[in-house]
Amino acid sequence: MNELYMRQALTLAQRAKGRTSPNPMVGCVIVKDDRIIAKGYHHHCGGVHAEVDALNRLKEDISGATMYVTLEPCSHHGRQPPCCEAIAKSGVKKVVVATLDPNPIVHGRGIAYLQSHGIDIEVGVCEDEAINMNKKFNHFITHKTPYVLIKAAITLDGKIATKTGESQWISGPESLKYVHQLRNEYASIAVGVNTIIVDNPSLTIRLPDQEVQCHCRVIFDSKGRIPLHSKVLNDEFATKTIILTTSAMPLEIKEAIEQKGARVMEVTSHEGHVDVQEAMHVLASLGIDSLFLEGGSEIIASALKAKIVHEVHIAVAPKLIGGQDAKGFMGDIGVESLSQAIQLEFMEVEHVGSDILIKAKVVI
Repeated sequence: MNELYMRQALTLAQRAKGRTSPNPMVGCVIVKDDRIIAKGYHHHCGGVHAEVDALNRLKEDISGATMYVTLEPCSHHGRQPPCCEAIAKSGVKKVVVATLDPNPIVHGRGIAYLQSHGIDIEVGVCEDEAINMNKKFNHFITHKTPYVLIKAAITLDGKIATKTGESQWISGPESLKYVHQLRNEYASIAVGVNTIIVDNPSLTIRLPDQEVQCHCRVIFDSKGRIPLHSKVLNDEFATKTIILTTSAMPLEIKEAIEQKGARVMEVTSHEGHVDVQEAMHVLASLGIDSLFLEGGSEIIASALKAKIVHEVHIAVAPKLIGGQDAKGFMGDIGVESLSQAIQLEFMEVEHVGSDILIKAKVVI
């Protein structure tokens, strides 16, 4: 029964996908006499934590009940008071935890606090599922850099556009919907300036009944080539746009961009481009825990060369383009022998409409 209730807590936690960054997703279920008497989850960053949300929804006496929570309850003061104090005062008999919190200011301390107040503890129920659910948070809190995912849509022969540059749409509508789901789940969406110049995308989230329509938009633009009429500089979400650049950006372009409400952040130049490793630390300093890199080919190559990428998702469309001049999804990464190839570990392969979606982990 422990796994049954914990899986319900995990499902609850995922209702807040894309809303808790840079905090983790957390779900909580309170059970008494084999009945769920309260449920809760962490709705958004800064909001009440899952355990308190569940306690606030109680309609009956909690004495003798068991609480199932997907992450170790916090024991420190942040935007919210410590969950452990509320749990200890509640009268709950036992707390079942999926996994410990990797945050060093919490790790093990929440468990110790509850035990010191006479509460029975069990740790490790559905642990793998809980860790995977918060992989972005876990990486960010331990490495202090964003978790990075690359997504590309290609033909069966690896092309993302014809030799004339036509690329809309390589993949089907179901794959396009998947892109918007990823935009919803990641704290930032990133592209290189060439993508802005060629496609002028809005980089917003377009899903049915979607409350939040735009997360942070990151543009890699080392020389200030972004057109000032670009959608990302002129729509209602312009203040959510960050231009990562170098000292090569002209001052007048920087000032014009900032007048539109966007933010310009200068980093070191590496081989004439934005140093993507330094860029990750800059984004992390802003609390951005995850980055969804959509393209184009040069920024994808730079990211892979810099070893900042953790996952690659490729939608393969049942089409062939052919030709030397048709564009591939990534630029030159300097591989001269197979021993230098970036190694991937396949995670999942599935049909998405007429396309095949391949998810792989980068072996770092």
